[in-house]
Amino acid sequence: MASVKLTDVKKIYDNKVTAVHDFNLEIKDKEFVVFVGPSGCGKSTTLRMIAGLEDISGGTLEIDGEVVNDLQPKDRDIAMVFQNYALYPHMTVYDNIAFSLRLKKVPEDEVYERVTNAAQILGITEYLTRKPRALSGGQRQRVAIGRAMVRNAKVFLMDEPLSNLDAKLRNQMRAEIILLRQKLDTTFIYVTHDQTEAMTLGDRIVIMKDGFIEQVGTPQEVFDTPVNLFVAGFIGSPQMNFLKAKLVQEGSGYTVEILGARIPLNEDQNAVLAKKKVKSMEIILGVRPEHTTVLFDKTENAIECAIDVNEMMGSELHLHLSSANDDKIIVRLPTVDLTKEQRNSLAYGGKMYITFPAKVMHLFDPETERSLIDG
Repeated sequence: MASVKLTDVKKIYDNKVTAVHDFNLEIKDKEFVVFVGPSGCGKSTTLRMIAGLEDISGGTLEIDGEVVNDLQPKDRDIAMVFQNYALYPHMTVYDNIAFSLRLKKVPEDEVYERVTNAAQILGITEYLTRKPRALSGGQRQRVAIGRAMVRNAKVFLMDEPLSNLDAKLRNQMRAEIILLRQKLDTTFIYVTHDQTEAMTLGDRIVIMKDGFIEQVGTPQEVFDTPVNLFVAGFIGSPQMNFLKAKLVQEGSGYTVEILGARIPLNEDQNAVLAKKKVKSMEIILGVRPEHTTVLFDKTENAIECAIDVNEMMGSELHLHLSSANDDKIIVRLPTVDLTKEQRNSLAYGGKMYITFPAKVMHLFDPETERSLIDG
């Protein structure tokens, strides 16, 4: 078990392309941290620098207080699980898991104990005599995890380990990784492009874009208080709605004007904006689909919309709407309390009204793309 500290770490390739810019992060002992972002954002490159599979172009990397920039991967006391499993096809499951221990000349009785213990935890004991080709994708991934487990390494690295699995298996393996983390009680660094994996697995999430860290926080923090438009749009499914609006200062308070509606901000929001001395300005208003209030009759400050698409998701509807300004808005509407008449009114071309409580509104500067409240 160990802490990991990256200070001004960067990666510049020979063609002068910078893949990671001044990466600063301290990962506590036994913490589960997830690097998440779109393809090409630098998350896997950062993980590979921690593993020693990529040279560090600048900055320092410490594991358990020791600078390891120049240490070989085998000397860093880390264990890594790859996306493609990287199993030896000619070896049995048992021999695949035992391979690294035998390289270190671990006594065979200890090898047996570690391998069988890992297999029991992962539920693959019955497959120990099989070859990888006889296993499903989920079973192969368990073997890859078992091979990393038996090393008793200080840090456990996982590079998109579930991306080759189908949706049902991904959900199952995600739950198993959560259980595994509780049993191993070690430091985990996990890379994924899937924000659902990031939200469900991580103690903290590091959201990356173009080689830069955009935000670091708990899953709840990055969901509730995104610092910019990128984070707001990346975290959440369906993604946050973004609408053109105007922020109007009125004495000591502020009001958001959008499509004829005027929504006063609450006391906390007013205090933040006043402290920052924000003046009246055009803004981008962000509201999550699940935080949008649906009305079937027009009321004061309600926004009229036309229904373009109605997606039945079982427990909820995903309504794709168009405003009078042709803004595209997605609303998540629970079905449990809808009357038959209300359901029938939610067809293509139908009319409905929406509004937003002030507390769920996110305000962004259209030029800097930073949050006016949380940035």
